[in-house]
Amino acid sequence: MIEYNTDEWRKARLGWLTASRVADATARTKTGYGASRSNLMAALICERLTDVPMENFTNAAMQWGIGHEADAIAAYEWHFDATVKPMGFVRHPSIEYAGATPDGAVGDDGLIECKCPNSATHIETVLSKQIDARYLKQMHFQMACTGRKFVDFVSFDPRMPPELQLWSFRVMRDDKVIEELEREARLFLAELDEMVQKLRQLGREEV
Repeated sequence: MIEYNTDEWRKARLGWLTASRVADATARTKTGYGASRSNLMAALICERLTDVPMENFTNAAMQWGIGHEADAIAAYEWHFDATVKPMGFVRHPSIEYAGATPDGAVGDDGLIECKCPNSATHIETVLSKQIDARYLKQMHFQMACTGRKFVDFVSFDPRMPPELQLWSFRVMRDDKVIEELEREARLFLAELDEMVQKLRQLGREEV
């Protein structure tokens, strides 16, 4: 198992399409693909050409989320009398350069995906009982990579009263959604491969 957020983990993901970025790779507007797709592709091209991870911007809110992920898992385990086991980086079974790092495994069939957002976002989630479409894509791609049947989505905010700190919803596997994500992922990665080859050829011609 390749442990999350280690040097080995970062190296293993160089130039890969991961579940956390699959929403960017498949983003569409009324006129075509969104800018986030081009930006992601450029970042992954740079990683493949240089073998150096692109620096990811991390603000205070993101640091808060990372710092409280373990608390969210502990709260989930206590509330549902469950055990979450670490998984590490999982490669997609049939798509090269695609993978996922779930937050943990739940039993034999499930995963967990924890978000520790700002209080405004957590409150909106609790009231609306809606999950951001980007996270739904992330979770379905995690299921595509792992073969699991469900993901328990968790929104956690320790700043709220105890009875409102945790909100969870089980997202069941939808093979039609996964099939479409895999189709888009293959198109994205094929385009990326083609651009990498062209740039490498140009580099050789310049020497």
